[in-house]
This record gives sequence, structure tokens and C-alpha cells, in this order.
Amino acid sequence: MKVVLLAGGFGTRISEESQFKPKPMIEIGGMPILWHIMKGYSHFGYTDFIICAGYRQHVIKEWFADYFLHTSDITFDFTQGNRMIVHDQHAEPWRVTVVDTGLNTMTGGRVKRVRKYVGDEPFMLTYGDGVCDVDINKLVAFHKSHGKLATLTSVTLEQQKGVLDIGGDNAVHSFREKSVGDGAPINAGFMVFEPGVFEYLEGDETVLERGPLQRLAAEGQLMSYSHTGFWQCMDTMRERDMLEKMWYTGNAPWKVWD
Repeated sequence: MKVVLLAGGFGTRISEESQFKPKPMIEIGGMPILWHIMKGYSHFGYTDFIICAGYRQHVIKEWFADYFLHTSDITFDFTQGNRMIVHDQHAEPWRVTVVDTGLNTMTGGRVKRVRKYVGDEPFMLTYGDGVCDVDINKLVAFHKSHGKLATLTSVTLEQQKGVLDIGGDNAVHSFREKSVGDGAPINAGFMVFEPGVFEYLEGDETVLERGPLQRLAAEGQLMSYSHTGFWQCMDTMRERDMLEKMWYTGNAPWKVWD
């Protein structure tokens, strides 16, 4: 199953750093938060990634193009024809497709643009600026068990994100975006979709969190996987600094890999 990562929007400019790179490329512990998200998926055996890029998409492409340089010792030998020798290469076992999905394309439109890379099979989708310790295998198993088109991961936090009305059967009965944090479960991302979801995405102007998810909920096709563990987005410098501190103090719950 492929993993689609939304990493192309202008997003929240959380620092001067985000004026020169996409927010998913802002580092925690010396590595982009996007890398942290991918390491989590990889831990559960999901290693085929499609990155929906847009804003400064070249930064993402260049980072992955040089990934083996970032993680290996290199000898540059200028005495013998400018040779480069890579020592003990530590590249991840990943297949990464970076797609320029447009500068001003909305979230649903970005997903629509990568349909040819996803193919006609179920896929996972998440945002490129939040970390979580959700068990991806259990999430996928839950999605397969109910037979609906879409599953999202919900958490209960005092945040201003997409607020959910979840019934006793874990069906999402309504979806409202950017509502006041009122203790209701919110959409943490980490979604699983059947290919039929593409029929709900009309074009570049489609905002996933508005029409498509709202319509799926109204039609009884959106289910919620409740997560009671750790989840944190990175919308502010305070949140970035908090994640950085957690990483360096050895208290990073999203680090499920060895």
C-alpha cells in the first residue's frame, strides 16, 4: 500500500526558515519532520511514498537526491579524476516519488493529481507536518474490517482542527473544519482511502477537508479510528521547539523505530 504525503501547500509560515523551504522540510533533531513521518510508516513496513509537493518543491527533490550523502561518510578524491567514494551507505529502503502538484493547488486537488502514481488500489494519506505514534498496521486492519471508502485517525485534544461527530459505531456522522476546540475528537490525519475516494475530488480547487470529507461523512462512507496515544502537529515555533526538545531529551513518543 502506497503512502501519500501532503507537503506542497504554503501552510503556516512558522519562522524565517519556512520562507526558504516547505514546512515539512523544517528539521527536528537534524532531520526534516517529513523524514520523521516516513520513518514511522517504514517501521510498519510501508516504504512506497508519494510526496505531493508544490511550494519550493525543488527543496524536497534535492534533499532526497542527495539523501545517501546526508547519511554516509564520503571521500572526495581530487587526485584521481575527482572520484567520490561512498563509505557504509545508510540509505533507507524507500521508494520515493516526488510530484509537483502545483503552487496554489488545494489539498484535495493535490491528491487528485497523483492518482496515476497511486493506481487503482487503497492508499494511505497524511499531512507532512504532524507526528504520531499510531499503530499503522492496526489502522489498516480497522479500515479493511468495515468496508467503507475512507478512514481517518481521530484524537481528542483542545485544538482548532477538523472537528468530528463520531457515533458509537465509529462512523463519522459529520465533519466540520477549523471549529473552536471544544474537546470533540479531531482529525489527526493518518487516513486510509479506497480508490473510490478519487471520485469525490473534482480538481485543483478541491479542499479535502471541506466537500470530500463532509460528503463522505454524510453518505456514511467515513469511519474513525480512535487513537489515544501521542499526536502533535507543528504549526508554530513553540510546537517546533517542543518537538525538538522531546527528541533531544530522548522523550519522543513518535519515534517507534529503533
